[in-house]
Amino acid sequence: MIKVDEEKLASVVSSFQVPVKPKALSDMQDIMDEEEPDINRVADLISSDIGLSSAILKVINSPYYGMNRSISEIKQAVMIIGLATINSLVTSFLLQSSLQGKASISLERFWDDSLDVANAMLFIGNKVKDKVPVDMLYTVGLFHNCGIPLLALRFESYKDVLMEANNAGTNSISLEEKNYNTNHAILGYFVASSWHLPKDICEIILEHHNLRYFDTISGSQPQLALATLKMAEHMVESVKRHSVSPDWEEFEVRALDVLGLSTVDFADLEDDFHDVYAQSVDDV
Repeated sequence: MIKVDEEKLASVVSSFQVPVKPKALSDMQDIMDEEEPDINRVADLISSDIGLSSAILKVINSPYYGMNRSISEIKQAVMIIGLATINSLVTSFLLQSSLQGKASISLERFWDDSLDVANAMLFIGNKVKDKVPVDMLYTVGLFHNCGIPLLALRFESYKDVLMEANNAGTNSISLEEKNYNTNHAILGYFVASSWHLPKDICEIILEHHNLRYFDTISGSQPQLALATLKMAEHMVESVKRHSVSPDWEEFEVRALDVLGLSTVDFADLEDDFHDVYAQSVDDV
């Protein structure tokens, strides 16, 4: 596992526009920390923000959730999919609205890709729900690359770094370290930690380009979620750009081993995801 020097990390990120945790998220976390969280209070909190409630209902009614009827009320949504999943959705959308501004890349495209990865993770999780902790998947999908907007908002040259990595068919970690003395995994870990996300999610964000995280197959929730993330990244890259995600060739065998899936199982999942993705595009 990657070791983090918290003092050094705080010093490195001091020049970045790290978003402050929104009050709505603090209020949500306070409710969730209660022995018996009140569904009505959660529903009222979400419903008080029209943008947030609309975004959550849109996600819940998407083909990825596979609902057999339309959900029109937040309280109804909370009761159907559970407090943990609702909390993940709230956290994810508040992050997206907090990381905005003039950047060297298209943040709209970045969030579109992150949303697609989050949806792909939900799709995989619902297909292998006995193996994967579904509740955390949406947050991991949207948060895993949240260090990228910080770099894009800070450095005009960052677009060139991403293009160089893309042309080389690899992830951008080593180039970020070379140019900026930090990388998007470490910055994402800092954001997640400062927003008091669960330690497992912070760990996944930090490790999400670290192949050695799979050296020992433990079947832990973070390991299962990271394997799902790598699979989802590749599915999205395949369906949107007919390409291979930068890490997939390295991670494929280990990710499938962690999830207990064969290459045939994965091919079937990928075919099914292509169909669901096409349906989601048609519904827009």
